[in-house]
Amino acid sequence: MGSRQGSFSEPNPRSERPIKGCPNGGTEGWWPLVAERTLRGARLGGQSFEDERGIEFAARQQVGYLCSRGHSFEITMSVEADVPATWECPRCGAEALSTSGIEPEVKAEKPARTHWDMLLERRSEKELEDILKERLELLRGGEIGPAHLHRASQKARPAAKKRAKSA
Repeated sequence: MGSRQGSFSEPNPRSERPIKGCPNGGTEGWWPLVAERTLRGARLGGQSFEDERGIEFAARQQVGYLCSRGHSFEITMSVEADVPATWECPRCGAEALSTSGIEPEVKAEKPARTHWDMLLERRSEKELEDILKERLELLRGGEIGPAHLHRASQKARPAAKKRAKSA
């Protein structure tokens, strides 16, 4: 058992015990020792090792809320904090109102701006009517617009002209 170098059963010369999972038994390299010492004696998480002596805690207050489904609960907040009028209920997720009488602010909603409203910000209705007439004339004349609309009318025009000449 002890004759094979790098065996898992052989003790590690650095720590006097074998390191499990190390391919060479912990006899070469430094990575198993660093990983082994890093987590020793400390829990994973947020445990603080600071002493609480001499620390003055901020003044706190309990703020009560009642949701529309009848759930009442309290939230601890700083005395200096602005207390919100509404809070999400931790049980059902509904909006809860403050029991201390704070009313939620009613925000004035802006009406939605439509495309027409934005267009009127840039041009007057008279200008828009003139532009519409101009574009309709170009479209009817075949100068603008989809090609498939003008092909049929262009073919029909020469045929109508030939008929008119022969008659």
